[in-house]
Amino acid sequence: MTETTAKPNMGRMGASGASVAVAAMVTNGLAYLVPMLGARHLAVEELSVLATVLALVAIASVTGTGLQMAVAVHRARYPGAPTTRVTVVTTAVTGMAIVAAAPLLMIALRLSAQVVALAAAMTFAVVLAGGWLGELQGDQRFHRLAAGMGVLAVGRYAGMVVALVLGADVIATLLAGMVTGYAALPILAWIARPDRQRTAADSAVETANTLRIRQVLSAGTAALAMLVVSYADLIFARQLLPASESGAYAVGAVLTKGALWAPQVITVLALPRLAVGDSRARTVALAVVGACGVVLVGASALAGGLAFRLAGGANYAQLDGHAPYFAATGALYALVFVLVNAKIAAGTRWPSAPLWAATAGLAVMAVLVAPRTFEGIMWSAVATAAFAFLVTLLSSSTASRGAGGGRSSRPGRAATRRPPARAARPG
Repeated sequence: MTETTAKPNMGRMGASGASVAVAAMVTNGLAYLVPMLGARHLAVEELSVLATVLALVAIASVTGTGLQMAVAVHRARYPGAPTTRVTVVTTAVTGMAIVAAAPLLMIALRLSAQVVALAAAMTFAVVLAGGWLGELQGDQRFHRLAAGMGVLAVGRYAGMVVALVLGADVIATLLAGMVTGYAALPILAWIARPDRQRTAADSAVETANTLRIRQVLSAGTAALAMLVVSYADLIFARQLLPASESGAYAVGAVLTKGALWAPQVITVLALPRLAVGDSRARTVALAVVGACGVVLVGASALAGGLAFRLAGGANYAQLDGHAPYFAATGALYALVFVLVNAKIAAGTRWPSAPLWAATAGLAVMAVLVAPRTFEGIMWSAVATAAFAFLVTLLSSSTASRGAGGGRSSRPGRAATRRPPARAARPG
């Protein structure tokens, strides 16, 4: 079914992919610009606080990423199925969890109550946006998805960029980011509005195919594990290294995140195809993301000094020899992200298990085994990324063989109820 509907729309899919790629570039560019400007305008200690808060928000708001993936998979199988209740519940639970964890964050990471409160408020807005983005992704309205991604990115980061350029301190910078983040939400809701009014028949089908909290929990747990393991080295650097070295490590982590998120568009486009049984989507996505990683690691090896100067300024150029290792860590995690999405789309049980094991291994290496130096944490991160990729790949292959090709009968039945007209008009 997927092949017959996909081939006539290759040009439209290419245009959709281009628009999502541009939106992802804007998102990643703004995300990288914040720590880059922080390295130039903040003192080292304040830079470390900013980088730590950005990491915490990324980890906590990955609940929104899981919500987006679960909604996208569900809407790909059941067009028009309702998601509002699950979105509201997921956002509320995430906010309460951050409030409950606030005392621990303040003590463990030496953050003030004001900083933690701002991080919690910023996270709430990002998670809420995940529901709307998931609807657009699952419906394959990729041009609107690109617009929504751009609006959310501007909301999350533009305020902080302006504040840093104007010479604000870290508190004012985070406050500006919170204000612009909430200002973006009404615009995003308008972009995600339905293309047409629902009929009585649509309402009956939607009621029968309501997204369940457990589906969001499964996707959210996997996405959380992915982000925790990919950001954990930055957290350990904050805990175990002196302020000057942890600030330098934060600059290196910009390269890791660049290699991790550069091929993001491939996974975004592949997820709805995986949800309706496209057997080639996983192979193609892995091949393209892997090739992108090879190019990025090679480029960082040839121009590591330039990469560090762009990421943090001339003061960090002497770290050029470390650039390929940060890039390799991100490239490996990009492959893991593809595999995690494939597991979620296939309805695999416990897709996050290998990632939590990798996180535990990183904690053991960083705290008990490796030297508490810049290089010690960097090598621990590289080894953990390689382990996470191998274990996730092996567990995915085993699950595919056990399921007779990677698809359970339940998703297959859902896919047959998908109206062909929807599958034939991506973008």
